[in-house]
Parts: sequence; C-alpha cells; structure tokens
Amino acid sequence: MIREQLLPILLHKMENFQALVAHLLEDALSIRPDLFLISLNIDAKMHVSIIIDGDQGVNLTDCIEISRAVEHNIDQELYDFSLDVSSPGAFSDIKLVRQYNKNIGRHLSILKTDDEKFEGLLEAISDNKLLISWETREKKAVGKGKETVKHNKEILISDIKKANVLFK
Repeated sequence: MIREQLLPILLHKMENFQALVAHLLEDALSIRPDLFLISLNIDAKMHVSIIIDGDQGVNLTDCIEISRAVEHNIDQELYDFSLDVSSPGAFSDIKLVRQYNKNIGRHLSILKTDDEKFEGLLEAISDNKLLISWETREKKAVGKGKETVKHNKEILISDIKKANVLFK
C-alpha cells in the first residue's frame, strides 16, 4: 500500500529531475553554439549520461564545462544522481547531419537503408546529400593494363541507415 502511494511521488520527482537536467543542458549549450547534443539519457538509478559533439570536435575541457553547468546547478541533497559527460567515440555512428560537416575530407563507411554499402571520401554535403568519391583500378578501354578511375556518388542523408568514419 505504501509502495503504491510512493510511486506517483517518485515518478513526479523523476520527471522534475529530467526537465531540470534538460533545461540546464540547453542553457549550457546555448552559450557554446559550437557544441551540440548527441544524446541525453537518465536511467532509473538517476545516472545521467550526456554525449556531446562539436563542429571542431570535443575535448576534455568542453566536457568538464558542460558537466559543471549541469551538476553545479542541481541540489545534491534533493536529487541523488551521478553524471557522465562525454564525446562520441572515434568509432561511433554518425547520428546527426551536423556531424557530417566536420567529417568532410575523411573516409566514411555507409550502409544505406536498402543495405547497399559504400566506402569513400566525403567530398561535400549540400541539400541533405553527401557527395562520396572513391577510386578503383579498372581495365583500360584500349590497350593492356589497368588505370585508376575516380567514381562519385550522391547519397541522400535520409537514405543512410548507418555511417562511420574509417581510420586508415
């Protein structure tokens, strides 16, 4: 009986906490327009996990700055929580269109929604399309031997299921 009475109170407290964290995070990121949110997760044990990225990448100082902006503005006596602010790992999927811009000039592995795969250099991004290029060795049209041929393909971002930066 007591447990059933406490449940709405605990849920309300959790909702307030989530709203507070989201508000503080939004304020912190508004001061740093070069940074942007990839994900915010809060589990049942009040562990807050924030993943941020930046137009020029993210360093430790950026993570500390965002962490302090959130953590230092929450009453630890009212909410018992833990906080982790990090950047996406080097091998993490590209999740937002904004992340493609900082990866121009890098090699990507792309899996389209139709399960077609591409690997190539991200040349440009415009109008929600990526321009990918790659080279292959192909038989010469005339004569013996092979020649290097450059290929280009435009891929709609909406057609991408998964994309990762390749490190060569």
